[in-house]
Amino acid sequence: MSGQTVSATVQVSASPAQVWHAITDPDLISEYFFGTRVETTWQPGSPITWSGEYDGRSYQDKGEVVEVEPEKRLVVTHFSPMSGQDDVPENYHRVTYQLEDAGDHTVVTLEQDNTPEGSVEEFRANWETMLGNLKELVESGRRGME
Repeated sequence: MSGQTVSATVQVSASPAQVWHAITDPDLISEYFFGTRVETTWQPGSPITWSGEYDGRSYQDKGEVVEVEPEKRLVVTHFSPMSGQDDVPENYHRVTYQLEDAGDHTVVTLEQDNTPEGSVEEFRANWETMLGNLKELVESGRRGME
């Protein structure tokens, strides 16, 4: 794989268990992740899909669950046909969520590797927005976050 690694971090005033619930519950994911619908079993080796609409176009991205360490670490691969690239392993990203218990809050760091050179800032901005939405949802105590 080539390309650069993009990272974004947020502090969430909640426990790692609450944050983990939000990053693995499909109904909650769709609330903070731009309406994306995720389908997977969250078992290592299982497929994962992200479906939704972006700029008026339907999409279905895909990947595989690589690593699951509840309340600590989640790693998935990701490929978007909308990228215009061929669906081959070297065009997949690896997306890693790392959760760190910091007592009264949880530090969430997201890293995406294999980011095309000209897209780094766009991906960083998208991930920062998504993590900000995650923080807002979890800290709001809305439905499903008790």
